[in-house]
Amino acid sequence: MTSADEFGAQEILGYGAYLCLRRTDAGDAGTAGAARVAALAERLELKNEFDAGGTPPRESIAFLRRHGATPADIADEELLQADAVIHVASKRPEVIPEFCGEASRLFAPTARVRVLSGVVRPKSYTGAAMDKWAYAHAVVQQAGVVMPNAFLVPLSKTADWWRKDWMERHTYFLPRYDDEGRMLNEGHALATAAGIPCLLRRTYRSPTQPAADGEYDFVTYFECADADVPTFHQVCAALRDTKRNPEWRFVREGPTWHGRRVASAEALFI
Repeated sequence: MTSADEFGAQEILGYGAYLCLRRTDAGDAGTAGAARVAALAERLELKNEFDAGGTPPRESIAFLRRHGATPADIADEELLQADAVIHVASKRPEVIPEFCGEASRLFAPTARVRVLSGVVRPKSYTGAAMDKWAYAHAVVQQAGVVMPNAFLVPLSKTADWWRKDWMERHTYFLPRYDDEGRMLNEGHALATAAGIPCLLRRTYRSPTQPAADGEYDFVTYFECADADVPTFHQVCAALRDTKRNPEWRFVREGPTWHGRRVASAEALFI
């Protein structure tokens, strides 16, 4: 079998993780670790994404308070039941394990911590035309008061997907047509078109693909305004419709976790 990454970009552009916090009965998770998490973020020179506007920070931290969650194909109770999520991103490889290790220790007395981590690599299936169509007009990160909704959607591809040649995998991202030029299905790109102007999207990949057992191949994340929450669900429904998007026959999703962006660690458990 050909390695899934043999012809893909190997460069790592950044690192990131989501710390999923589930309260225990041992105390007040909000006050126990929040102040020290803020100090840790300051020491690591991480800027708060809540205040983002214009160019998003590459060294950043974000705080997400639970709004709800929906189970899916892959059982993941620690994400499904998470009361809060902390996101941390950096171009420096040492920052993510340092933050995750120290934050997990700070919250350990009062909350269980599940870490979903990955790396940022150059786009695999995006030529110049697709880059202009899909990304040139994409929404950038806004302040938390403007786009308060956050959705965390981890997923993995099946073994059948990774057995495919990279060229065949590529074809699932574009529409398919019959010999008369009639569109047979939309593919990934058109299925997501409605979200381009209003959904911030971010993806971390597993360092190796396919991922190790118990890990996700991709950890995808979205932000949007309240008015655009229906569009998020519309895009998800389009992706999951295998007649419109045959790629999803090879996808297994973890829970969809919906949070609200808050300004500080102290506000996570209010």
